[in-house]
Amino acid sequence: MHTLKNNSKFTFKKTLILIFLSILVLITLLPMFWVVISSLKSNADFFSSPLNFPQKLLFKNYVTAWQRGLSQYFLNSIIVTTISVFLTVFIAASCSYALTRFNFKGKKIIFYTILAGLLLSPQVALLPLYQLLNNLNIYNTYLALILPYVGFQLPFVVFLMRAYFLSFPKEIEESAYLDGCNTFSVFFRIVLPISKPIIATAVIVSSRLIWNEFLFGLVFIDDKSLMTIPVGLTNFQSALQTDYSSLMAGIVIAAIPMVVIFLLLQKYFVRGLTAGSVKG
Repeated sequence: MHTLKNNSKFTFKKTLILIFLSILVLITLLPMFWVVISSLKSNADFFSSPLNFPQKLLFKNYVTAWQRGLSQYFLNSIIVTTISVFLTVFIAASCSYALTRFNFKGKKIIFYTILAGLLLSPQVALLPLYQLLNNLNIYNTYLALILPYVGFQLPFVVFLMRAYFLSFPKEIEESAYLDGCNTFSVFFRIVLPISKPIIATAVIVSSRLIWNEFLFGLVFIDDKSLMTIPVGLTNFQSALQTDYSSLMAGIVIAAIPMVVIFLLLQKYFVRGLTAGSVKG
């Protein structure tokens, strides 16, 4: 009798958790579902029945969005995000490895200075960055986005990777040194290949933030041919009319790369976040 009562309590608790998680999933997926459905409607259907299924599926909205400049914005975002993420991860990995493996004067000061970057708001740095980019003659270029993106992503990625490297067993590296490897060989041939979880985590976090960044793209780029997707999508709106169907189609296309990246790297994501959580 006592066992039956405990089982019923466990079943009831499990049911409540399942209901809660189902509601949470529904709340998360509903806006995404609405955007996808809206991207297949005509403008008339969008305004007359915004919550209903489209009377006719208009896949041509995606073609229209792509031809209205989204293809160039998409390419620009790919270029800027790829280069920025690569530089961020490589620089952060090198810096974190040096901070955890080498003893030198001022090591803690350097680390705390890097962490101080987490306290700096992009909005506060907007005007100085604008003047700096103008003085360097790289305003309205890819570098005008890449350099600030790398600078603002580095503190958090260094923080993540340093924690991971602190938990990394040094015995493996010591064995490699005994076999004749130098520091660069150990780093590139042993440390980086084994660090896939934290690298994947850094790639996912940095890619999402850089891909969706709007403020720098709006201020530091004037040329439409260099605009990234978040800024480029604003060109689908005008003072007199907005093509919401094409805009929704553009939003769906813009979301696809981040979904693909997460699906490819998700098995490393949680491991990367939890690795090194004890040490720090």
